[in-house]
Amino acid sequence: MFKVAIVCMSDKGSKGEREDISTQVIERIMIENGYEVSEKVLIPDEFQLIKETLINLCDNNLVDLILTTGGTGFSKRDVTPEATEEVIEKRVPGIPEAMRAYSLTITKRAMLSRATAGIRKNTLIINMPGSPKAVEESLNYIVSELKHGLEIMVGSASDCARK
Repeated sequence: MFKVAIVCMSDKGSKGEREDISTQVIERIMIENGYEVSEKVLIPDEFQLIKETLINLCDNNLVDLILTTGGTGFSKRDVTPEATEEVIEKRVPGIPEAMRAYSLTITKRAMLSRATAGIRKNTLIINMPGSPKAVEESLNYIVSELKHGLEIMVGSASDCARK
């Protein structure tokens, strides 16, 4: 069973001024799909803190997958993709491309997402939207393929070719 961390970036949420619903949505979907949610972190939109949190989770081999939520928009405080890009060692552009492509079938605003994804050590990091509705739609779209990607990443996939 793969271990998942959910990291929510929210200034208001970290101060207790807003309920973090997106984390609840991610946790429900991941558990329903056979993942263990072992870490949940709620932090403000602070570039250095985001980097430190991601590095700690990856470098201490705490989880196989990190799903972030929040901080992918156009606000001056939205720095999640930039912090993620500084942390990752390998980019995985197909995941956020797929989420945006699917989301564009629902709303044109999906083009405004700056989400990214990548691998650090043995951990896959994926930026998810901050909106609970967008998180649900995007995660449900990609979750079926994540297990295979994680199996390849950790070396447990034996045959990747489709017949």
